[in-house]
Parts: sequence; C-alpha cells; structure tokens
Amino acid sequence: MTEHDDLDQGRMRILDAKPVNLDGFSVTDPALGLVAMHSPHDPQPSLVVRDGRVVELDGRPAADFDVIDEFIARYGIDLTVAEEAMALDDAVLARMAVDVNVPRAEVVRLIGGTTPAKLARVMAVMTPVEMQMAMHKMRARRTPSNQAHVTNQLDDPLLIAADAASAVAYGFREVETTVPVFGDAPSNAIALLIGSQVGVPGAMAQCSIEEAMELRLGLRGLTSYAETISIYGTEQVFVDGDDTPFSKAILTAAYASRGLKMRVTSGGGAEVLMGAAEKCSILYLESRCVSLARALGSQGVQNGGIDGVGVVASVPEGMKELLAENLMVMMRDLESCAGNDNLISESDIRRSAHTLPVLLAGADFIFSGFGSIPRYDNAFALSNFNADDMDDFLVLQRDWGADGGLRTVSREHLARVRRRAATAVQAVYRDLGLADFDDTRIDAVVVANDSRDLPAGDPKAVAEAATAIEARQLTVFDVVAALHRTGYAPEAEAIMRLTRERLRGDQLQTSAIFDDQFQVLSKITDPNDYAGPGSGYTPTEKRRAEIDGIRQARTSAELTADQAEHRGHVVFSDVEPARQGSDPREVCIGLSPALGRSVWLTLCGLTVGEVLRQLSAGLEEEGCVPRLVRVRSTIDVGLIGLTAARLSGSGIGIGLQGKGTALIHRRDLAPLANLELFSVAPLLTAKMYRELGRNAARHAKGMAPLPILAGGTDESISARYHARAVALVALERQACEPGQAPITVEAKRV
Repeated sequence: MTEHDDLDQGRMRILDAKPVNLDGFSVTDPALGLVAMHSPHDPQPSLVVRDGRVVELDGRPAADFDVIDEFIARYGIDLTVAEEAMALDDAVLARMAVDVNVPRAEVVRLIGGTTPAKLARVMAVMTPVEMQMAMHKMRARRTPSNQAHVTNQLDDPLLIAADAASAVAYGFREVETTVPVFGDAPSNAIALLIGSQVGVPGAMAQCSIEEAMELRLGLRGLTSYAETISIYGTEQVFVDGDDTPFSKAILTAAYASRGLKMRVTSGGGAEVLMGAAEKCSILYLESRCVSLARALGSQGVQNGGIDGVGVVASVPEGMKELLAENLMVMMRDLESCAGNDNLISESDIRRSAHTLPVLLAGADFIFSGFGSIPRYDNAFALSNFNADDMDDFLVLQRDWGADGGLRTVSREHLARVRRRAATAVQAVYRDLGLADFDDTRIDAVVVANDSRDLPAGDPKAVAEAATAIEARQLTVFDVVAALHRTGYAPEAEAIMRLTRERLRGDQLQTSAIFDDQFQVLSKITDPNDYAGPGSGYTPTEKRRAEIDGIRQARTSAELTADQAEHRGHVVFSDVEPARQGSDPREVCIGLSPALGRSVWLTLCGLTVGEVLRQLSAGLEEEGCVPRLVRVRSTIDVGLIGLTAARLSGSGIGIGLQGKGTALIHRRDLAPLANLELFSVAPLLTAKMYRELGRNAARHAKGMAPLPILAGGTDESISARYHARAVALVALERQACEPGQAPITVEAKRV
C-alpha cells in the first residue's frame, strides 16, 4: 500500500466526508459564463450622448442595442451627471463609496450617471471588507429588517397561519408564501394574511406565484407586496420567458398603481443556468439587471443569492460577487433585499460565512426569505437559514451586537400566537363556507414542527377552498368581515389598517416597512444617516435588550443553581491551624475556599465529596495517608497545591478547586510548576481522580508515576462550560479570606 493509499484511509477519508464536499465547484470558464467578476468578454465602459440621446453604451452603438441596452439608455442613466461620473476613475468612485466623509447622496448622484459596465468595474475594485463598509453607508433605510418564508408541503392554511404568527413574533416585517400546488394560492394568501397580523400587526405579506394570479390577489387586497418580477441580464433569457423590460415595466406600474409595494428579482447566475450568459461575467450581467431595476421604477431588488446562487458560489470569488450584487442595489438608491434565501452550501461554515457580512454591514432586509419554517416545508427550496437555525442567528446578532431584525420569543408566547392564528383561520374558513377544520387539527398545528406532524385530513379540502375563493372572487373585505363576525376583532382591525395604508401610499416609498404601530420606516422617514463612527443606526436600549436576551442566557445564580441540590452531602469540620506534618507517608489535599462551603458539584458532574473519596482511596491504595487542609487565602489551584505540599510530611500535596481542577505539587517547586495537572475539569472521571491520588502517593514514595491519559474530545468544552466556570470561580472569590492561615479539616459524609 502506498503513502497515497494510506492518506485515503486516514485523514483524507475524513475530509472527503465533510459536508463542503457535497457542494459543486467549477473552474473558471468564461465561455460558459462561469466567471464571477472579470471576464475577458465584458465590455469596456463607455457612454456617448448626442442631442440628449445615448448613441453608444458600453462599447455598443445604438444601431446594435439589444432590448436591455435600449431600455437602460432611455430610462436608466441620469444624463445630467453622466459625463462627470463616467470620467471618474473606477478606484475614485469606489473610494467615495467607502469614505465616510463623502455623503451617501453624493455617491448616489454620481452612480446614477454610470453605465452597467462602469458600475461593475467599480465593484470589482473593492475588497469584501470595503464592500461591507460601503454597504453600511449606502443602504437606503437606517433600520435593518428581515423577511421570512412561510410555506408547507401540504399548503395547510392552519399551519401557514400559525407559522406566519410565529414569524412576526420573531420580528420579521415581511412574510412570503408560495405553493407546491398552483391552484392552492388563494387559500395560502388568505391564511398568510390572517396569521401575519396575529400578535404583532403591520407585517406585509406576499404570495409568490405566476404573475397574473399574484397581481389579481394583490388587487383584491389579499397580499400587500410583490417581489417576483424577474429580470435578467441578457436579451435571450427575456425572450425565453416571453418577456421584455418594457413588459416588466408595465407590470411594475400595475402593482404600484394599486398601492402594492413592489421590487424586482434578479440574482447572479440566472443567465448561466439558462445557457445565455454571452461569455460575460456574472457581476457585469447582474449590473445590467440592477440598472434595469432603477430604470423600471422599482422600489428595490431582491438579489445576492437567489435561484442561481449555487452557480455563483461554485466559482472563485463567487461569495464576493454576491456581496457586490447587494451593494450595487444600494448604490443605485434602491431597497436591498439581500438574498440569503437559497441554501448556498451544505457546509454550515460556508453558508454562515455568506450571511455574516450582510448581517454586519446591514441591509434593508438581511434575508429575502429566512426559512422561518423547517427545511422540509420550504417550498421555495431551502433557505440559507431555516427554522432550525433560528437560535444560531439570534446568537450571531448577540455576538456581534448587530441588528438582524429578529428577537427571542418564549415557548409560551409562541404557543399562544400559533393557536390564535390557527383558530382565526379555522373560524374564517367556517364562516365563509370554505372548509371545516376540527379542533384536533388545531392542537396538532400548535405543536407541529412541520407538516409531517399533522394528522391526515381531507386531501381535497385546501383545493376546494382555494377554488371557492376564486369562484366567489373573495376580497380582503370578506376576510375582515368574517374575522369581526367570529370574534377576531384585533386581527380584523390590523388587516383593515393595512388596507387603508395602501390608499395613503407611504409604503411605496423606497425601503418601506411598517413598525408594529403602522408607522412607515423608509428612505424618506428613516433615512440612513451613517457618516462614520458614532453616527447612523444604533439599537435603542429596548432593542439592545431584545438582541441580548437569547433564551439560553443564564444569570450567575441560574448557572450555580444545581449546587444547592448537593449542599451538605459532606460536612467539613475545622480541626486546628494547619501544621507541618512529619509522617513521610502523609499527602495533604489542599481544598479551595468554597469547596464544601458554597461549591458542592464539580464541572464533570461529580460531587466534591465523591472527588475527595476517590483521591483519598488512591492515596490509601498506595499506602499513603491523606490529610485535608483548607487553604483560605487564595483561589489559585497552583498555590493551593503548593501550600498543601509544604505542609505535607512527604512534601507532596494535591490542590483541588471546587469546580474540579486538580494537580499534584511538590514543596520545592515554583508556584506555577507542578508534577501533574488536570486542567480540563469537565472531562474528568472518578477513575482519573483515583489515579491522581495513586500518582501523588507514588511521588511521595519516590516511585515513578503512571501516565494518566485523559484523552481528547471533539466537543466544544470551553464554550460549553466557561460561563459556568466563571460563576463557580466567583463563589470561590467570595469565600476567599486573604491573609488567613490554612486550617486542617475533617470531612464526614452525610
């Protein structure tokens, strides 16, 4: 067998099994569009204007314009600033975006005059850290927010409503559903609408489906925003979809004219997936999309990791390109709904690395679809984070002091809002004659993790309800009336308020969301005013408490509460001031100040009485005599052990802290030196303590000790136990009596 074969059987075998190796990786191939930011086929930036008309755009004369060039040339470039902007060096524009001394408005003004190729080159100049700095300044809205996916594989309306209520409880201000079965869309829309107004009102809702149906649902008031107007960076992909930028502009206007908030969806990699990348870089094609979005009059863009994210992530610098997509949107002065809604990798490390820069820099929406439901039920495809990642995301917010828009919710509150949402939908469906769901299904929905936890029901119920909704052309007013009739007035009022706000139109401002008082936060009412350290968005004290208050956090009292359960299992009695021993068989065991006084349970789960029993047994098995000495003046285990050694007749001592850290010391050694040390207290066992006692005796008799192999672990021991260790050390410090001499004690087990 060769060394190569040996490696395959050893470390490489382990590496091969890692989740990251389930991902796909591509070599750079411009011919297929598999290049992130620099293709040799990307056009050189250029803009020629004659008589107020663009006659050349990025190296292409007007006679050769495709439909995207034509639309951008007509509507997507501010010709009043174009000459100034295009004349600036790429690096100069990039530095202006990063420089806190250059106002956001000035960057927006200049970028308005750039072509797609010019903006792509500006992005390519920046490092990922510089992109984050620019994003912090360039996002439109001051206050970050988040959007959730709410779907299930059964299109069960009770579960959709319960999950929507859970999502808004966590803090999501937009919730989006879709369907495994197209015909179920009207039912899903109504369930999402009702659930999204339970507990915390004001969240906007969307049902993402075929555009004509989605528009009809919106016009009837059953949804309040849309983002699935897909745009692309090459003409061929538009042609394949029987679309043009002009048709998308008409659809955009149709939504906005009826008070529906609207942004478009693009996202790098789409053109590569559809085989029409024209050998251009992913970044350049996405720059065309973002320029189109500006020209369309869209409020914003959902990009930076949508359906083509796996393509982008497969090539070198792909993650950087995805971040650049978000920044381009911000620099075009649009709302940034920053991707993350498609699983980028099977590696937890890699998918977290994709999300963290956006969380730290801030975006109008950190996710364009956090899967607030489990992976199994995400009908959009798996989000980069899903329900089982909620605790991780909340901890990331807390770790970095970054506001990702979410907060911790108690089990009790989740149960209440889930039940309220499910029963509200049950009542509305009964009142409107759509379906009759029994109470046992409500009970199952409240506690369900996903749709697999629900009992079998009528397989035709949802389809028949959806058909009835369409046949009767039910509107938001029918839903509001049914809620009032069935005792759900708060939800009815919230939905009615949301509907009235559409007439005001403030939610059509760039980056608009409603807070829970229906106040609009947007680029107009809540503009990003970051201008360097000490400026811009800072969480309020209330919001900071929400970010910090994760459910896993424990006070010192909570971390040490289990000590009381073992209090008094062994009684220590003072005998006399500790004297120098003379018996060469004597080994003193030095006890820390709190051991057996306020600390009764070690980090490994053994009681202090059991640890002492094992140490003493080990000494006695080797023919030595233990003596217990309380060292009151210090909590340092090294000094405790050295003090014990100096008092011991054999010159050998054992130091023991309440949390379980232990060592063997000798009277002639320096304080920080020792013979043996058990430093990782959580890993220790009764057998190890017994062997430590034996080795201490062997040292006392001048014999060679036997190695004690504690073994390793692949668990995060320090992360798991350090907070508790700090709490136990605090008890030691409280029990410490500086200047007090050691005292001999006796222990009696109760």
